[in-house]
Amino acid sequence: MDKTKIAVLVSGGGTNLQALIDAQKSGVLHSGEIALVISNNAIAYALTRAAEAGIPALTITKKDCGSQEAFEDALIRALDDHCIELIVLAGFMSILSERFTHHFEKRIINVHPSLIPSFCGKGFYGLKVHEAALAYGVKVTGATVHFVNEIPDGGQIILQKAVSVLPGDTPKTLQKRVMERAEWIILPEAAELVSSRIKKEKEYRQ
Repeated sequence: MDKTKIAVLVSGGGTNLQALIDAQKSGVLHSGEIALVISNNAIAYALTRAAEAGIPALTITKKDCGSQEAFEDALIRALDDHCIELIVLAGFMSILSERFTHHFEKRIINVHPSLIPSFCGKGFYGLKVHEAALAYGVKVTGATVHFVNEIPDGGQIILQKAVSVLPGDTPKTLQKRVMERAEWIILPEAAELVSSRIKKEKEYRQ
């Protein structure tokens, strides 16, 4: 049976994309394969990572499309053209509408750098999450992979992994530890879990 076709949506450096590429090479991700990378930033280093791994990549920007609706239409066309079955948001800095998330219900996953429901939702992204965690004084933080719906960070949780906050941590040191010890581990694991489920559903239907 064919593997689940995965698209990874990116905006920046692509470290989570690299974790997925590495997981595919090592066999952690084996029920699915990365068939497409889409960036909404033409100079994202993630595009270089995709090229080096031999993965087809596209750039689609809201600015070029003219509106959020046209941007999402272009995304949907590209995803459908490549027969994508699972979408992984890996540092994708664009909120997707209910129309888009409903089109791919239970087929979009995202990694967030905290233990949801802490430090999540609108306005919590990147270093802002770790700044908030440190300001609050938590002793444990981590990362969460969840399904994506119309509510930012509001979809069903798939996997979580805890990471200790250490004395003297800065937002940047904490961000690095959360990526290395949580995000890069549970994102490929969650991609495998969901890919396996989709693959089994296809087999059942046939």
